[in-house]
Amino acid sequence: MLTTTLTKRWVPSVEELQTLTLMLKGHLALVIPEVGRAASARRRDDTLTRADARMAISETCRKLRIEPSAGLSAHLAYARRLSRSLNALCDHYEKLCGTHPESGR
Repeated sequence: MLTTTLTKRWVPSVEELQTLTLMLKGHLALVIPEVGRAASARRRDDTLTRADARMAISETCRKLRIEPSAGLSAHLAYARRLSRSLNALCDHYEKLCGTHPESGR
């Protein structure tokens, strides 16, 4: 029973995947300017951290311009790429600000 459960994976429907992709794009639209502002506000002597954040922004914008190919697997891969970009931008934001925005730590 456990083996059967582990091998079965949940696959989203096309509609669910489109909704997820739109949500990711919306989150990215909010996060990209914040990371850009945080990078601009960073001390000038910390060029590597600023450059890394700006490269992540550039890469994310490139991914947003590319539309996925037809097919469920292509859309799933596209959503995964966007989610990894969102995660990376959040990491850069925390590194630039030195805090966790939701908790103020």
